[in-house]
Amino acid sequence: MTTNSTGVLADTAAYAAAVEEAKRAAAAYYTAGESPLDDDAYDRLVRGIAAYEEEHPQEVLDASPTGKVAGGAASGDVPHTAPMLSLDNVFSAEQFVTWTASVERRIGRPVAAWSVEPKLDGLAVAARYRQGRLERLITRGDGAAGEDVSHAIGTVLGLPDRLGEPVTLEVRGEILMTDEQFEQANAVRTEHGAAPFANPRNGAAGTLRAKDRPYRVEMTFFAYGALALEDSGDLAATLAELPHGEVLTYVAGLGVHTAADTDVAPRTVTTAEEVLAGVEDIAARRATLPFGIDGIVIKADLAADQRDAGTGTRAPRWAIAYKLPAVEKVTRLLAVEWNVGRTGIIAPRAVLEPVEIDGSTVGYATLHNPADITRRDLRLGDHVMVYKAGDIIPRIEAPVAHLRTGAERPIEFPEACPQCGSEIDMSEQRWRCTRGRDCRLVASVSYAAGRDQLDIEGLGATRVVQLVDAGLVQDFADLFTLEREQLLSLDRMGETSTDNLLAAIEVARTRPLSRVFCALGVRGTGRSMSRRIARHFASMELIVAADAEALQRVDGIGKEKAAAVVSELTELAPLIGKLVAAGVNMTEPGATPPAEPGTETGDGATGGGAQDALPLTGMTVVVTGAMTGVLEPLSRNQMNELIERAGGKSSSSVSKRTSLLVAGEKAGSKRTKAEELGVRTATPEEFAELVEAHLVTASEA
Repeated sequence: MTTNSTGVLADTAAYAAAVEEAKRAAAAYYTAGESPLDDDAYDRLVRGIAAYEEEHPQEVLDASPTGKVAGGAASGDVPHTAPMLSLDNVFSAEQFVTWTASVERRIGRPVAAWSVEPKLDGLAVAARYRQGRLERLITRGDGAAGEDVSHAIGTVLGLPDRLGEPVTLEVRGEILMTDEQFEQANAVRTEHGAAPFANPRNGAAGTLRAKDRPYRVEMTFFAYGALALEDSGDLAATLAELPHGEVLTYVAGLGVHTAADTDVAPRTVTTAEEVLAGVEDIAARRATLPFGIDGIVIKADLAADQRDAGTGTRAPRWAIAYKLPAVEKVTRLLAVEWNVGRTGIIAPRAVLEPVEIDGSTVGYATLHNPADITRRDLRLGDHVMVYKAGDIIPRIEAPVAHLRTGAERPIEFPEACPQCGSEIDMSEQRWRCTRGRDCRLVASVSYAAGRDQLDIEGLGATRVVQLVDAGLVQDFADLFTLEREQLLSLDRMGETSTDNLLAAIEVARTRPLSRVFCALGVRGTGRSMSRRIARHFASMELIVAADAEALQRVDGIGKEKAAAVVSELTELAPLIGKLVAAGVNMTEPGATPPAEPGTETGDGATGGGAQDALPLTGMTVVVTGAMTGVLEPLSRNQMNELIERAGGKSSSSVSKRTSLLVAGEKAGSKRTKAEELGVRTATPEEFAELVEAHLVTASEA
């Protein structure tokens, strides 16, 4: 790098080298969708260049990226209707407040309203419609003219060939790849012998310009504005005066995709404090989004405020990008470790050259499975793009193939189980030790005893190790046959701790079926899916007897998962038999067995027709804030159980599909979004009254 860790350039030579490095990186990205630098490294480089130029204005080089759209690296031959500019950046609340003050000084009054929306991590384009028909697609280029990429029309979701009305206008927005589209694109590319894309942004940039590929991959468009063309008629005057938020509503009504139906929908606020609350809310949702964002865009909403603030050569003075910490960086793949999970799954883990991402140091990343390593053509020594968002385990997107030196080495796959040396079942993409759960018995039993499963207080991993080493436990069903004398014989097990543990095991024996099923650790199912399965079948006997077709009647279970669950339950039959013999509860309180095929009157997800009488039947419920009253003792998992036992479906985010928001103390942004969408809201006390009949079983669970 040409800058030090703070981004400061030491002298003229360092400045010139930094300008050249930025020029090469921008050219590689804007011409081929590739760059030797990740986004954060490029931003730091340009900030260092700008800081040096501010101190030494007489030394500014013509090739400098500052003050130029796309860093001066892009161009085009199709003139834009109006300049298509970049955005300046702020990186903190303090910088944002300073910027708002400068805008208000410029216009001579407070800004009437602000629009707050996600900064989508894609490629800016202009889509020209004439008489409602998509005529041309143009990249941003250098801001004055762009490249014609109309050949991509038909491959971009959210950008219809025809609008809902025969109007003439230009819609501007971002073309990107969603996470799903990125995975599909890389699968198609590797099938055709091409290197996988390093990240979705590069994938969209490269795909949009490609003309002669023997395959097609999809992308998605999100509109962020619109303007009139020269022959737009009365629409020109209308668009020129509409507030920004209403412009987005208008184009959405024509059938163009916007972010309005996402969890980070644009919102209009009136104060800087509300803007910062919106920034915090969008940033908090970043990890759960199915597409990438790298910041939040804040714009003056009213057309009059925008006109009075004016526009510079590179960026408008009435809009700013509040950049978020980078969630992806380029680093090196040093090694691969092979770990065995509680069900015997053999999972590869990447050992990385440590890199700072999103406020934490990342030294490891998930690699999914051997087939994934092969498909991505990963090699030891590769430069790789590593992605991390929120608390999600970092993952490797792909190797940065154009940075390879030839010294990279193939990754060696294990020939026997790394844990116990047994044979490996390689019949599926995820390899598994042939001993299955027996390979990692301690982990399997500890999982079953965990809080979200049987919740056996006093049975931590250390105690499980004792029980396994003493030969008292071969699986978690053996917990229910433990005797007092056996426990007293163990180290550090006195009478009080023994009696407490036995009492906790007795309570676990009465847990509802949903928790018992979750304790089995069936691959592909978790806490929520276990509840749905238990609610649908009502008893373990019916679950075990179900075939793949019957399992597909459970909400969220498709053909592939159903077959996997049936196979796993066959393998678990001896363990389930031991649990039944030990007197463990095998029914779900309040659930009704499903009717025979062809006679069901329920919704197929909650059992038989009797479920239609439940108070939350057909409703999607979101819980937020601190619960009060009789709901105060319930954990969030117990609240979800309560919702599902009352016939509803629990969700973690508010959307148009939400039927009810249970808003406790300090409900925050979810309450705000519910109000914007017109979603019904209930206090904890009101909700408790609604589901009163189901409260006892939920709290006991």
